[in-house]
Amino acid sequence: MSDGTATTTTDLDIRLEKHRVELTGYCYRMLGSSFEAEDAVQDTMVRAWRSYEKFEGRSSLRSWLYRIATNVCLDMLTAGNKRARPMDLSESTPLAQAALSPRPDHTWLEPMPDSRMLPTVEDPAEAAVAKESVRLAFMAALQQLPAKQRAVLILREVLAWKASEVAELLDTTVASVNSALQRARATLAERDDKAAGAAVSDPLDEEQQKLLERYVAAFEGYDMSALTALLHEDAVMTMPPFDLWLTGHDDITGFMTTLGSACEGSRLVPVQVNGLPGFAQYKPDPEEGGFTPWAVQVLEISDRRLTGFHFFLDTERWFPLFGLPLHLEAETDQVEQGA
Repeated sequence: MSDGTATTTTDLDIRLEKHRVELTGYCYRMLGSSFEAEDAVQDTMVRAWRSYEKFEGRSSLRSWLYRIATNVCLDMLTAGNKRARPMDLSESTPLAQAALSPRPDHTWLEPMPDSRMLPTVEDPAEAAVAKESVRLAFMAALQQLPAKQRAVLILREVLAWKASEVAELLDTTVASVNSALQRARATLAERDDKAAGAAVSDPLDEEQQKLLERYVAAFEGYDMSALTALLHEDAVMTMPPFDLWLTGHDDITGFMTTLGSACEGSRLVPVQVNGLPGFAQYKPDPEEGGFTPWAVQVLEISDRRLTGFHFFLDTERWFPLFGLPLHLEAETDQVEQGA
């Protein structure tokens, strides 16, 4: 390979890599899976690299990459799987009937670190829209849309593409794009999802920051009275891969002191996940001492209360994704997040 070719290849790699984070966010919204999204982006990059000589520059490199990524995602969605949250699949379970029944990984909507899918933007309004569009409630709503409607809604409403640009990307007409957008909006409007209105400012305002500080103190101290004071009366708790979900502070705190009692004495490390505040939870490790990973927590806030907290328990997958260590020493109260 000549020096000139090597330089061109390196330049192309750099140009493609600049779009990785935003493409990951797009694929994540389409697929509902953090790992499938990263696989889709890698496939997109490989396809782009291999076919770059055929790229005639009639559109921007960014538009061309989105076209490839869309096709990759549509191919992956042909199986028809719709990822969901526990509350999308069953009714709430009273604490007296609580049982931990897992479902396969492909059932669940997965968490994603903000740093891997939300590119840095200077416009606060644009940043706010991006964060809102990856929150769990909105992501769950997206999963209810047919794949092409999903793509149209994301491109038009989240990424602010023009109808003509979306039509060109999907090889269809502007009228077809507008019709798909209208149907997608109607489907989302039908959803009665209280969590979808979760109000989290960016950055967190002083009251929200204090709420989180009180939450950390209550959870690490396993103070159920203090935790109850922070929870909305209709708060929801989920624990994928288990399909159990609980509603109301009595059942939530009751679970934490019975089936969930092993979480007492845990340590929480802040993470930014799905456009929301969250924590990596480490519980005491009775065998080796210190603390062992237990869950990535995603918190939803509304009306100055916690309306939802979601525990993603597959720590062997989630903690490396977030750049988190797989063990905390006993004297370590805080750790820098690597993701």
